[in-house]
Amino acid sequence: MRITSALIDPALLDLPWHIPLEDWPADHLVALPQGISRHVVRFVKLNDTVYAMKETRERIAEKEYDLLRALERIDFPAVQAVAIATDRQTKEGEPLETVLVTRHLQFSLPYRALFSRVLRPETMNRLLDALAALIVRMHLTGFSWGDCSLSNTLFRRDAGAFAAYLVDAETGNLYPKLSEGQRSEDIEILRLNIFGECLDLQAAELLHESIDPEAVVDDIVARYERLWHEVTYEQEVAKDARHHIERRIRRLNEMGFDVAEVSMSTMDGGYRVRPKVVDAGYHTRRLMRLTGLDAEENQARQLLNDLDTYRAESHLTDEQQAAHRWLTEVFEPVVRAVPANLRQKLEPQEIFSQIIQHKWLLSERAGRDVGMGPTVQSYLTEVLVNKPDEQAVLGMEPDELSSVLP
Repeated sequence: MRITSALIDPALLDLPWHIPLEDWPADHLVALPQGISRHVVRFVKLNDTVYAMKETRERIAEKEYDLLRALERIDFPAVQAVAIATDRQTKEGEPLETVLVTRHLQFSLPYRALFSRVLRPETMNRLLDALAALIVRMHLTGFSWGDCSLSNTLFRRDAGAFAAYLVDAETGNLYPKLSEGQRSEDIEILRLNIFGECLDLQAAELLHESIDPEAVVDDIVARYERLWHEVTYEQEVAKDARHHIERRIRRLNEMGFDVAEVSMSTMDGGYRVRPKVVDAGYHTRRLMRLTGLDAEENQARQLLNDLDTYRAESHLTDEQQAAHRWLTEVFEPVVRAVPANLRQKLEPQEIFSQIIQHKWLLSERAGRDVGMGPTVQSYLTEVLVNKPDEQAVLGMEPDELSSVLP
């Protein structure tokens, strides 16, 4: 047996690699709900880290491992490739398939836990927005998925919304730029896969009776097309309305996309403008640059809004100085106030985002600013304590998860 690993964990060597993955003993496994897969997939916990193990052919495993590593280098939202185990054999010398090892995404939720009978329409909208944004982002990157589906996606909370992450990349390819044909093929695959998955949920009685699979498919495609148009269309701007160019860039930034350059050409009475949108993560990168905090895009937007408010109220002109003081005087004290037994329920950035929202609700109710101290105590005792922590979610089946998810 041979292991090629990007992230060395000696405990991997102690796993029963001589046994087919589907026969691994239960004491090595963690029960996690998962989507439909054509491969045997198991979850293993080693030293407080959960890994996903997928058994497949060596060539496919090596391709996916290399592709996930490439996506990690460009900071694309995907699971992290950890290792591939090849040349496996049973004790009798029979060959076994290669295993691809990825790190399980903390605080993430599979679609079968979210698309359940308790799914509210507003939650459905947030999930579809997250999936559409993921596919737009991958197409801007030059990534052709080849198997767009809910089963190959994980969702994480993102300040009232969701962020989507790619899980399975074995059918994907990374190009300098996608053609319209490649992009259209991905969307057609998306349409077929999601329709089939909704029918599967419907047959398992996990889909709310008010949700129509055909409507879900049409909705996700429409959301994708609207977002793709917004980030790529060529805009005609009159000569005396050049401020529209700056407004377009600000709107793209507000949506979370970075603009690398703007292509402009003259026309009768004005200009044709096409921004080159390179990637999502505008607010995430700004927050990282100022504070070192790694957050999802909507979380970062909320944290930056709080930082900017703090800067204005403190009359600080230097952005870096304001960020340092906000981090040490506001963010870190709030995070430290969370008791140790509650810290596994949500990420610190998500907890802070929810506290900001809780403060607004309390202040609206009181008709005045209630302050951060009372807000934190109220949130901890009335909200956070009632949320499931990560370990509880990891051990639940889809029907049990539906009772505790938003």
